[in-house]
Amino acid sequence: MSLLDLLLGSGTKQREALDLSWLGVDMHSHLIPGIDDGSQSMDESITMIGRLVKLGIKKIITTPHIMTEFYKNSPGTILTGLDDLRAALKAYDVDVEIEAAAEYYLDEIFMQKVEAGEKLLTMGGQYVLVETGFMSKPQMLLESFFALELQGYTPIFAHPERYLYLHNDEKLLKSLMDRGILFQANLLSYTGYYGKAVKKFAERLVDAKQVMLLGTDAHNIKYLDALEDLTMHKYYHKLRALPLLNSSL
Repeated sequence: MSLLDLLLGSGTKQREALDLSWLGVDMHSHLIPGIDDGSQSMDESITMIGRLVKLGIKKIITTPHIMTEFYKNSPGTILTGLDDLRAALKAYDVDVEIEAAAEYYLDEIFMQKVEAGEKLLTMGGQYVLVETGFMSKPQMLLESFFALELQGYTPIFAHPERYLYLHNDEKLLKSLMDRGILFQANLLSYTGYYGKAVKKFAERLVDAKQVMLLGTDAHNIKYLDALEDLTMHKYYHKLRALPLLNSSL
């Protein structure tokens, strides 16, 4: 190999440019500034959304946290933030459709809201994105999904590959699969961003044909920087071939 070949990088694997046009809709992100652990400024939000548009995303459903102890958001605070974000996007001439739902944390307060018939922020009028803690299984996990369904909602289980309690609980995993609970995986999980165990479990869910939705779960610029490496990983093309529900949202 010549010196010129070395300088030009000959013999090394070239990174394929990331293209998310096949995804169409990014249905999990934290882009409304200053209301959770996501974007902390309007400039950051505009920059992130601009990058998503360049990657081929046509529509964004951003999903701020609603957590009793930490992020006490409500439909009011989220939709007000969405209005401000839309105005800023228009001012900067960023052409993208953007809506807002929420990422609800499954706890007793959330269950009280569901059982009381409180209106929740949804995607497509029916889908509700929910999450749990990463280490311990909630005692009322399956009951929570059932309660949502009784109210006419369809629960989406946010990033199940990140729940370590699920990795070794075959009975629980089978119960969720048998119930037809929709699994939404994070694209970054397939890069190893959250660790090897999460990546391995995320790949397992794809092979089991259980991943029905994908999202960036973008919180900041660092997430999007890491996402550029997705094409270097073997499951990138498997993800592109999935029969996803994203485009229906």
